[in-house]
Amino acid sequence: MPRTKLIYYAEQDGTVPMVQWLTKLPHGAYAKSQAYLRLLEADGHELRRPIADYLRDGIHELRPSIARVHYRILYFFHGSEAVVISHGLTKEGKVPGAEIDRAIERMARFRANPLKHTFIRAKGE
Repeated sequence: MPRTKLIYYAEQDGTVPMVQWLTKLPHGAYAKSQAYLRLLEADGHELRRPIADYLRDGIHELRPSIARVHYRILYFFHGSEAVVISHGLTKEGKVPGAEIDRAIERMARFRANPLKHTFIRAKGE
C-alpha cells in the first residue's frame, strides 16, 4: 500500500493551527502526537481504534493519549493525502460538536482551494 501524503491545513493568512498547537505541547505529548502522525502517513485509511477513529461527515481523529490526557487531532482524506485540519484538542468525553463543525468548515475551504490552504510539513515536524 502506498504511503499517505500528510499535509497540514493553513489558514488564509498563512497560519497553521496544528503547528502552533504542537509547539505548545509538553515533550511527551508532542512525541506521541508525532508518532501518531507518522502512523497516519504510513497506514492512512487502514488505521483503526485505538489509534484512529471516524467521527462524522468525512472527519477522522487520531487518538494519542499520555498520562491520562486524551489528545485529538482531526483530519480528512483528500485523494491520497491526509489533511490535518484541527489545531488539536484535549478530549474530555466526546469530541465537541463545535470542533467537528469547525473541521468540516476547514475541509470545505481546503477543497475549494487546496493550494491556498496547504502547508507541507518538513520531515520530523
